[in-house]
Parts: sequence; structure tokens; C-alpha cells
Amino acid sequence: MASGDAPHDVTKHMLGPHVVGQRIVVRRVLPGETGPSGGPALTDVLGVCLSWADGTCVVQREDGTSVAIATADIVSGKPVPPRPPARHRVSAQEAQRRALALWPGLETVPLGDWLLRHSPTSTARRSRSVLAMGPSGVEGDYEQVVAFYERHGARPIAAVLPDSDEDAFFRGRGWVLESHDADTLFQIAGVAAARRALPGYRQARPPVEYDEQGDLVTVRIGDRARGVAAYSDDWVGFRGIEVSPEHRRQGLGLAVMDALLEWGAERGATTAYLQVLGDNTPALALYEQLGFTTHHAYRYLAL
Repeated sequence: MASGDAPHDVTKHMLGPHVVGQRIVVRRVLPGETGPSGGPALTDVLGVCLSWADGTCVVQREDGTSVAIATADIVSGKPVPPRPPARHRVSAQEAQRRALALWPGLETVPLGDWLLRHSPTSTARRSRSVLAMGPSGVEGDYEQVVAFYERHGARPIAAVLPDSDEDAFFRGRGWVLESHDADTLFQIAGVAAARRALPGYRQARPPVEYDEQGDLVTVRIGDRARGVAAYSDDWVGFRGIEVSPEHRRQGLGLAVMDALLEWGAERGATTAYLQVLGDNTPALALYEQLGFTTHHAYRYLAL
């Protein structure tokens, strides 16, 4: 056995041959270089351990390049969780902006990183609320929010992340929960994985009618079931999945989902999303079957 393969001192680091294939972070010495304090220069490497042998650890960085590190130069290190899929690395604010494709007639006005939303016809909360899931970066943001909705004769509403700084910001000014609804869950899934969960519904799917308007489609199975999807920037979103009461428990909801997923896949979508109340247990169980997981939760506050 080479000297570099000998059992390592676990008080030094948590690495060794057992981490091959895992994502790790390594702090190592840069031989011959001096750090700001006058001691040895150190640097961190994050990536997947490709090999650990002959006194060398090879790590593939997340940009695809690889680096060979002498195990004697490792100061510390440990395994870390796998990198989340790209769709999970999108911020809540960005995910919500993408979901606006489902309401193409919505008026939106940027307020720094916040987004003022208004519709003269829709009564949905998302169509008459400020999207505030992070700092706005604008002075006087609160006063501008209130003034905007006053001009439109609407009660000011804010969509915020639970227990966030924005949640506390609006509550501190007297805002309260807009309703007694549970927090809404923004859920996402891979389109391919969701479609693989539905082969039976595709084979026996009843006739489907498509009403397309640009990148928005309404799918109907007679007068028994319907649903809406929108495509934008590699994402396809769903809303309004409904089955008439007398035709429930016949798989029609999944048949609609299958048709909408197929429509999105034909346009190149790889990520699917939907929004559901957190206490809607039957819907959550259904979407879990298709691989949907919660990206973030949010709630509405009103003045």
C-alpha cells in the first residue's frame, strides 16, 4: 500500500478512499505560496472526488475541470450534500416571476427587486399583490406599494416567504394574514420524470381538446375535466386542474396532467411547476406521485 493510502488521522480531516464518488470540500495548502498573514497560502476546492490513491486525491470541480491534490497538503475536508438540481437553485422570487406566464394579461411594475402586480379583471391574490420575496433595494418601497394599490382602488397585499425579513417588515406595519388559508407551496418536478410516472394514463387517455393561445393552452376532456398550462423559458406551469364532481376518482385529473406535460415537453420544457395550498393533502399526494417537491412556501399579508 502506498503511503498516501494509509489510514488517515480523522482529527485532521474526514476524507479518504471512502469518499470516492461523493461531493466533498477540501481545504489544502498551496506549496510555495504565502498567505495574507505570512503563513502558507490555503485554498478550498469543492467538487466530486474521482479517485484517492498513491497519495493523491483527484477532485472534479463543478465547472467540469479536475484538480489533483497531494493528500499531504490537505488541511481539512469533509463530504457535503449533493448539489441541488439547477431548478432548485432558482430563487423563490425568480420562480414566481417565471410563473407569471400563467397570467399573461397581468400588469406588472418593477419596484427594485419587488414586483407590483395588478389585474383589472382577476380577483386572484397573485394578480393584485406585490411580490416581495427578498429586499427591494429601493428607498421608500413601502410607501410606493401602498400608493400603487390605492391608485388602483385595491387593498394592498404582499406575497412573502414565511418568517422572512419581508414577513416581519410588513407585519411590523400592521399587516396581517390575508386569509385563513394555509401557506401556498410552490412545487417543481422534472418534466421527463413526471411523464414517466404516467405511462398508463397516456395509453388509455380519453380524447383531449387543446385550445392554444400562443404559449398558453387550455386542455379539456369534454365537460368532465380541464386544466391550463403555460410555457416560458424552459419551464411549464399548471393551474386550474379541475374535474367535475360526478367524474372524480376516474383518473381524469392525471389524464389532464399527462396531456399538459406532453404539451410542455413538445416545446422543450424540462421543469414543471404548480402551486397548491399546504393543507390540500389529496392534491399533494397526487403531485408527489409525479415527483413534485416543494421549492418554497409563501403566504399573503394584507393591510
